[in-house]
Amino acid sequence: MSRTEETAEGAGPFTTRLTWRLSDGGTAVWESRRARKRGLLTVRAAGEPEALSRRADSASVERLRLLNAMAAGAFVIGGGLFVFGAAVVQFGTGRATGAWIYFTGGLFFTTGGYASLLQAVNTPRRDREGGSLAAQRWRWWSYEPGRIDWLSTFLLFAGTLVFGINLLSSLLQGLSVQQVNRLVWAPDLIGCTLFLVSGHLALLEVCHGRPGLRLRDLGWWIVAVNQLGSVLFMVSALADFTRPATGSVVNVDIANWGTLTGALCFSVGGVLQAFERP
Repeated sequence: MSRTEETAEGAGPFTTRLTWRLSDGGTAVWESRRARKRGLLTVRAAGEPEALSRRADSASVERLRLLNAMAAGAFVIGGGLFVFGAAVVQFGTGRATGAWIYFTGGLFFTTGGYASLLQAVNTPRRDREGGSLAAQRWRWWSYEPGRIDWLSTFLLFAGTLVFGINLLSSLLQGLSVQQVNRLVWAPDLIGCTLFLVSGHLALLEVCHGRPGLRLRDLGWWIVAVNQLGSVLFMVSALADFTRPATGSVVNVDIANWGTLTGALCFSVGGVLQAFERP
């Protein structure tokens, strides 16, 4: 089967859905998130009323399934540790103990971010000559900023790395107010910003353009819940700024509860993600 024409949909310079007509009169539909997460492509044969899902090769499917399980599990555990850490800090056990719990949770967040990036790097690509997904050789890294799925997951992974600076610095003792804001608060704010941009791109991807409601789409729910978590993380970061004049945090309760509820969102998103598998 060969491609005769195609219609692209997406956001800005990014293509998130591509429909092309096959020489036998049928059509094939490739969607960025569906190919990456489920290893599926939709094909409608000529004269058939219903479309069928065509799966990628078994090696690609197993690879995607493993990476999805790693990412989902890492976000569930990492989010759970952040919830626990925020509760420890909020209810008086101590910031030092909470900092170590946060740091451990951050390691899981980074693992989940990298597994998500690997899933984008190693997703099966559409076969330009027919209605199928073509296997790709395994890669640990790629540079593809023209792909919305790669850019979204890369920014997510970068955000977890920046959070690592924040979490590592928070373990240090005897920092001045200026050092706290520079080494702890600033990386926190940058990491939250990267999470928000990543989540926005993920919304554009799953909605194929302008963000909207897709209540019957599991992928949309995962992205929406995670983006809510990113917003709550940002609220927490803004409230955690230390005033140079007084040496006090803007609002410690908002900072702690923002972290707790934001992390809970990522844990829920991880649970949902476990079901969005090939």
